[in-house]
Amino acid sequence: MAKKEVKTDLWVASQLDKCKIQFTAQGSDVKEIDEALSTASKRGTGNAGYPEYVAVVNDFVIVIEDKANLDKHIKLTDTALIETTTKAITDYAVNGAYFYAKHIAQNSSFKKVFAIGVSGDAKHHKITPLYVDDREGYIELEDVESFTMFNQQNIYEYYLRNVLKEKTDVEKTTEQILKDASTLHEYLRTYGSLKDQDKPLVVSGILLALDEIESGSFSISSLTGDDVETDGEKIYNAIQKRLKRSNVGPDAKRDKLMSEFAIIKTSARLNEIDEKLKKTPLKYYAEFLKTNVFDNIKYKSSAEDFIGRFYGEFMSYSGGDGQTLGIVLTPAHICELFCDLLNVQPDDIILDPTCGTAGFLVNLDIVLFQKEVMSCLRKRNLVQNADDFIKNVPYELCFYGYFSKKYRKKWYALRSFLDTKIDVPRTKYRD
Repeated sequence: MAKKEVKTDLWVASQLDKCKIQFTAQGSDVKEIDEALSTASKRGTGNAGYPEYVAVVNDFVIVIEDKANLDKHIKLTDTALIETTTKAITDYAVNGAYFYAKHIAQNSSFKKVFAIGVSGDAKHHKITPLYVDDREGYIELEDVESFTMFNQQNIYEYYLRNVLKEKTDVEKTTEQILKDASTLHEYLRTYGSLKDQDKPLVVSGILLALDEIESGSFSISSLTGDDVETDGEKIYNAIQKRLKRSNVGPDAKRDKLMSEFAIIKTSARLNEIDEKLKKTPLKYYAEFLKTNVFDNIKYKSSAEDFIGRFYGEFMSYSGGDGQTLGIVLTPAHICELFCDLLNVQPDDIILDPTCGTAGFLVNLDIVLFQKEVMSCLRKRNLVQNADDFIKNVPYELCFYGYFSKKYRKKWYALRSFLDTKIDVPRTKYRD
């Protein structure tokens, strides 16, 4: 176990480095915080106690505790509060982080403290932040995928939005989303000469490729319009890596999904440097999506995250070329309402006989399975995390949808993966 703990420690440290967060292991470079920790023994002896990592970002303190085992992520009381017994704070990541964060808040002048519990490893992990005050209170925050929102550039915006619940400058309004979706459609038509049914493939493909930036296997600057290895091939390869990294399988299924993205590397128009743009249309689209869409995904607010909202609105446009995709999207709040009314159980089968682009099924996935069912199963100690959930629940048997246009099947697969990172849609063509 000690070896696994070290691996987790090293992985967490590498993620902090990647997010440009300066930290101290087993203590703090800030004298006042280090003095507070000199009496922070988890066993209440009054001796010193130190978390895995402490960071000071602007006027915020970040305290991190990690465990190698996902089962040791968090321990709750019968009333769903964080347990503060000695065994809980020594054995569980979130509980330990909360203990140290509260001690710092109570014994120093630093009152803005984030406690972050991390469990697992690079492949399967969970990161849970809390905001802790100098009394006994804390605010539970949504799990995050990385420490990006806690770096110097993002932490204040994150604090405003998630702790104080204030709107921030980076939040997109519905009007802005509609404008971005409309603008991108026009760019796809003008510079790419794409058919309406191919536009979502290009957009979703680029979004998946952008997700590889964090791993270092893709960058927009690499899109140079090269004739030997085209921009489309670079994006296509990044998509393939992203799907493999997310364990989309089996190979035959992944290959079939990859074949839908072939247009990205086979379209001469997309891969040639445009005289007006001075770059390939693919690079232009990637820059647009990175600036206007992708950089906003760290500010999730509900079941309908930013990418889901943008992608949904994007698909509802005709592109201004006289054609229409015939899509009328079900609003997310209506989907959430019906999820509540239906009271769906884990062994139910869900059928949408006219699923279109499967917005309702995707929202069911997000709202029901990632929130209600996961909570239920976790309480029964059947699963502890999303990976266990996917392994233990016959997921592909739960959702069925029928559509009237064959090309919408691939849209459902892509939309499901973009919104949920889960690859299990079962849809059928019914004319």
